[in-house]
Amino acid sequence: MWQSSPPGSIYDYIRVASFSIGPDGLIEQWSRRAAGLFGMASDEVVGRDPVEAFMPAELRPDAHRRVGEILDGKEWTGLVPFRIPGENAVRGLAEIYVMPSETGAGERAALCIVVDVRALRRIETDLAASQAIFGQSPFGFVLFGTDFAVVRANKRFATVFGGEADDHRGRTVEDYLARPEAERLSATLERVLETGEAVTDLQLVGTPPGSLGRRHWSMNLYRVHSGSGRPIGIAGLATDVTQRHIAAREAASARRNLALLNEASARIGNSLDLETTARELLDVAVPGFCDLASVDLYQGLLTGEEASPASWGRHHQESGTGSAELRRVAHASAVSDALPGVLPGVGADAAGDSGQPALGSVHRYPFHSPCAVALRTGRVEDVPGDERGFVHSTLAVPMVAHDIVVGLVQFSRTKGSEPFGERDRALATELAARAAVCIDNARLYRREHERALILQRSLLPPGDPEAAGLDIACRYLPGNTATEVGGDWFDVIELPGHRTALVVGDVMGRGLRAAVAMGELRTAVRTLALLDLEPAEVLSALDEVARGLGTPGGGERSDGFGAGGGAQWPSRAAHKSREADLSEVYLATCVYAVYDPVTRRCTFANAGHLPPVVAEPGEPALLLDVPPGMPLGVGGEPFEEVEVELKEGALLALYTDGLVESRDHPLDEGLDAFRQALAEPSQPLEDVCDHVLTTLDTRHGEDDIALLMARIQGLAPDAVGDWRLPRELRSVARARELAREQLTAWGLDDLVDTTELLVSELVTNALRYGEGEIRLRLLRDRTLVCEVWDAGLVQPRRRRARDTDEGGRGLQLVGLLSAAWGSRRTPRGKTVWFELALPDGEPAAELSVEQLLSMY
Repeated sequence: MWQSSPPGSIYDYIRVASFSIGPDGLIEQWSRRAAGLFGMASDEVVGRDPVEAFMPAELRPDAHRRVGEILDGKEWTGLVPFRIPGENAVRGLAEIYVMPSETGAGERAALCIVVDVRALRRIETDLAASQAIFGQSPFGFVLFGTDFAVVRANKRFATVFGGEADDHRGRTVEDYLARPEAERLSATLERVLETGEAVTDLQLVGTPPGSLGRRHWSMNLYRVHSGSGRPIGIAGLATDVTQRHIAAREAASARRNLALLNEASARIGNSLDLETTARELLDVAVPGFCDLASVDLYQGLLTGEEASPASWGRHHQESGTGSAELRRVAHASAVSDALPGVLPGVGADAAGDSGQPALGSVHRYPFHSPCAVALRTGRVEDVPGDERGFVHSTLAVPMVAHDIVVGLVQFSRTKGSEPFGERDRALATELAARAAVCIDNARLYRREHERALILQRSLLPPGDPEAAGLDIACRYLPGNTATEVGGDWFDVIELPGHRTALVVGDVMGRGLRAAVAMGELRTAVRTLALLDLEPAEVLSALDEVARGLGTPGGGERSDGFGAGGGAQWPSRAAHKSREADLSEVYLATCVYAVYDPVTRRCTFANAGHLPPVVAEPGEPALLLDVPPGMPLGVGGEPFEEVEVELKEGALLALYTDGLVESRDHPLDEGLDAFRQALAEPSQPLEDVCDHVLTTLDTRHGEDDIALLMARIQGLAPDAVGDWRLPRELRSVARARELAREQLTAWGLDDLVDTTELLVSELVTNALRYGEGEIRLRLLRDRTLVCEVWDAGLVQPRRRRARDTDEGGRGLQLVGLLSAAWGSRRTPRGKTVWFELALPDGEPAAELSVEQLLSMY
């Protein structure tokens, strides 16, 4: 059956041509391929000598001899140069096969087959290059036919998939890949064959024969054509990129881990609450790192035990019965809302049916369980998966801070997720360690906060203080555990003459140092108040105390120069001391008020504190215009006093800024709201305090709050006896008489004798050592107070009289017979006073012999 040769045959590539030579040595026939090869048409060649037609002149003699030999019947094969027409005398090289022939008449002739040597050399080069690339390449080459069966594969391809290269002829993609991947590759081959568009980096996954692990390949596909352009198949270049995938996965894992660590740094430790910190850890880990997680903390840490943290876990090390008590403080799940039901059972005591503790429950881990081992050794342990196979990989990671285990975190991954590797173990350890440090910091802060709070509360007045002429109620609300303890304080101090000092202050700063500074200032205020100084003098002295708090030893600030009168350069120690002083400056605000129930007058002095508020019956509450002054510790500025007369039933309020100031509203709004909350000052004082705290937007917990409220209740006129006596001897007897009459009118007959004796002593001293007019005043409230006033500035001094002295024992007698006595300066002299307890129905105790003899 005849059929024409399709275009693109081998003859097209090697450029085969033919012509014949007749018996006369002339060209007899000239093929079209010869015309194309030599560039000469048949009418130009037929009938001519072939040597003369296209051979160079210098080769013609030898060529004629060869032609003669051929016509004599000799076969010949050789390389013959020839001229290429139209190429500027460029020579070609032809390989000619000459075969002798005979004509019908029996004459000798020749048939010549001509091949272009240049085309042959190109084909040889191409075949050699193709063979080198296809056979020696480290990449897998495969050639698919138009039926998508393998036509040829190289040795590298056979090395991966087994056998010899020739064994793969006729195989299809289903012989190499699983069905999903085979179908994807087949569809790609069809598309490439149909469209001619190459496909690069086609990712394929499969398992080569005899291999347990999956491999990844990157495949480039392109359509192959014949010389005439007809598609004859699809070539594929496959590269094993498994290591690249592993490296990419590890790089992605490293990037994920780094991102998790960055996120952990930003999100863990924003709160000083232990449980909140545990939840922050799980928010970072789930689902970015694992599918399930839980956190257990030692119960001793949560209850604030003062024992060493190392002792929390000592129980299970010594007894061998199990871990110390832990509490499940947090859990999280990305796959189920019922986390305790899906984590692998670890045999914890107090666990539910699932073997996992419920949130908030207290439990122990058995001694030999992985969790107990992790707690005991401080190393990460693998926890076996559950029997149902839902969780297949769990890490029990101890939470270690400063070489102390504070708890345990468990990270779990479910089926479908990759099991934990070494890199994951390192990341889990780092996450747990970061959370552990934050938790330990929270523990230390909470301990310091509680100690500061205990110290602060111990320095506040117990209960509701009592004072003459005042109904007092107070409130103190400390900041919560998320904020440090502040330095707020208040105090109520009884002064001589039934007067009362009211104090409210606030040390700037927070923490234990602020609480300690507050305690020192409060003690100093009490000491200064008992000296019966004026309010401005108290604040001036307190300012010096505050300035000394920041210096080493609490002493007064030094300029760093040596004593002894001669100026010296400051020493290096002095420089360091001054730097320390500047870095530890204690500043505080304080308002100090002294109330006299006899006159219902209150004297105020302010050191940078918020102004007092006064609400009189039927009137709106007002801020008293008290000069604010500078805070304590600044120094150099005097303090001013303001004296205000308060109406009966008026309400006086002293407070700290935590009551009226917050980040959500300015101070003026808080002060206005406070004044409006005092619109009903006639209500019971405790109710007024509660109303203020519930009405104001105090944002309790952001700052400490101190509130001291007093209702003015002056002494009744019949509870005061006030007389002025001339400076003469008979005033002593007159004073005794007035005292006796007043005590009899008050029904204090039991105190008459003692009061007469002591009044006589004080008036006598005023006549002997004092100046000006004498004033006698008796005050009856919770105690009996007697005051003797004169214009002298010399303060009385108690001394021991010699045996030969006839006097000098009066103040000793006053000290023995009175409950308390003292003296204080006044704007126009001094006041000497004594105080007697009111009789309770029992006979007064008599002086012992030793007490009487002590005066002699």
